[in-house]
Amino acid sequence: MTSPAFNTIQDIGRHGARRFGVSTSGAMDPVALAAGNALLGNEDGAAGIEIQTFPFRLRFQTDTTFALTGADHDSTLAGSTVRPWWCTQARAGDVLAITAPRRGARVYTAFGGGIDVPRVLGSRSTHLRGGFGGLEGRTLQAGDVVPIGQFVARQRGPLRLRCGAAGCRDSRRRSGG
Repeated sequence: MTSPAFNTIQDIGRHGARRFGVSTSGAMDPVALAAGNALLGNEDGAAGIEIQTFPFRLRFQTDTTFALTGADHDSTLAGSTVRPWWCTQARAGDVLAITAPRRGARVYTAFGGGIDVPRVLGSRSTHLRGGFGGLEGRTLQAGDVVPIGQFVARQRGPLRLRCGAAGCRDSRRRSGG
């Protein structure tokens, strides 16, 4: 990875920790990060990379599915254009390059399975002032290896809810059982 300053791992934030003097942290554009996670079928709160300084490049060490959301930008994967707001499959060794946005400030990279760093006070978000969360509580640096979780997409397809006195439940048919 080559990463200029202030690119960090973020999720939807650290809620409920203000009583300990800890700010929420989290993505500055939570809708963009949530959209990337939804495109991939990740858990709603999965962590991704918040990119706010450019150019940004990373090399995939394994085959990985990812999505780019947020600011209007150009990006390439192994020399081919990557469409924002779509899922893309990278192969081990591919290089993702993201240029400075034309409009907007931050690009979010969400990965199938999310980023697998420890939760601190309920969040994987980097808290720079406190020096915790994310990858060792700091911005991403050249040479960092970002751990990606196991990708288990949520079931896709129409959602059918059955509601009654006991509440609502998903009535989709599950394959294999």
